[in-house]
Amino acid sequence: MGSIKLNSIEKWFDELQVIKGIDLEIMDGEFIILVGPSGCGKSTLLRMIGGLEETSRGSIILDGNDVTDQPPSKRGLSMVFQSYALYPHMTVRENMGFSLKVAGTQKEVIDDKVGQAAQILKLEDFLDRRPKDLSGGQRQRVAIGRSIVRAPTAFLFDEPLSNLDASLRVEMRLELARLHQTLKTTMVYVTHDQVEAMTLADRIVVLESGKIAQIGTPKQLYEQPANLFVAQFVGSPKMNIISRQVAESVIKNDKFLEVLIKNKQAANIGVRPEHFTLQRAQKKGFLGSVSVIEYLGADCFIFVNCGDLGTINVRVEGSEQYMIDEKVSVNPILEHVHFFDQQGHRL
Repeated sequence: MGSIKLNSIEKWFDELQVIKGIDLEIMDGEFIILVGPSGCGKSTLLRMIGGLEETSRGSIILDGNDVTDQPPSKRGLSMVFQSYALYPHMTVRENMGFSLKVAGTQKEVIDDKVGQAAQILKLEDFLDRRPKDLSGGQRQRVAIGRSIVRAPTAFLFDEPLSNLDASLRVEMRLELARLHQTLKTTMVYVTHDQVEAMTLADRIVVLESGKIAQIGTPKQLYEQPANLFVAQFVGSPKMNIISRQVAESVIKNDKFLEVLIKNKQAANIGVRPEHFTLQRAQKKGFLGSVSVIEYLGADCFIFVNCGDLGTINVRVEGSEQYMIDEKVSVNPILEHVHFFDQQGHRL
């Protein structure tokens, strides 16, 4: 079992409140990812779950037991940090089995558990090497293996891939996804990387200034953001936000204007880059000129300067070619337009 329940959790550092009344229920075996901008409290919240930070108010329940005041060693959790924290003088085998050795576990049991973890993480051929002889990805797998041998009720990951280069991050994402499918153990994961969150999570918790802005599956957050903050935070590149007042004054598209009239409370309109059509003939829509082109192979992002409306980012096929300063018109695909009220809430 590995269910985790947070009840009205608060965290204060002197007069500064960094966690502001968080309620969250994590189901056994779930892969939950905490995301949010720097300083939103995601790492602090993870450390509170693990017992590395004291809880100012509220309670933390693990498998039905209140562990709010218990030390990390009594919680049955295992934490993996962005720094590998491996002992340089020990082999991979010794690093992975060290916690069990300290606990007085028999050598045969240690060898068995280390062997099983090494097989899961594909480290069998590296057990007699030392950390200096491993790549970054291999060291991170050793750090994860050290946690696996303890058979925790849940894993806590604090930006474990942030020290890896781009190709290794992709490789380790796949490893973590396979690991979760194999172990079926609860995982709570902190990251600032959108791709990690969208590809790994069963559910994502978006934090803003110490509060939960929205909880949902990656698909729910992307397609139905609860507010302007989530709309612009989830998704890369971020959603285009257009002022209703300006849009009404500059757009040349009768159907879009009809949609605006039906949504009288909308103060802002949100459209993702892939939900625009781009035309060279300036007939209707938002008129502008190409200011920046980002070619990414299969995709190409065209930034269109639309005057008072600002710059709109449009995704097109990589095979499509545009020129800087080329005159174009941008049209939202109406069924994919998001509307937000004056307070930023989704309508």
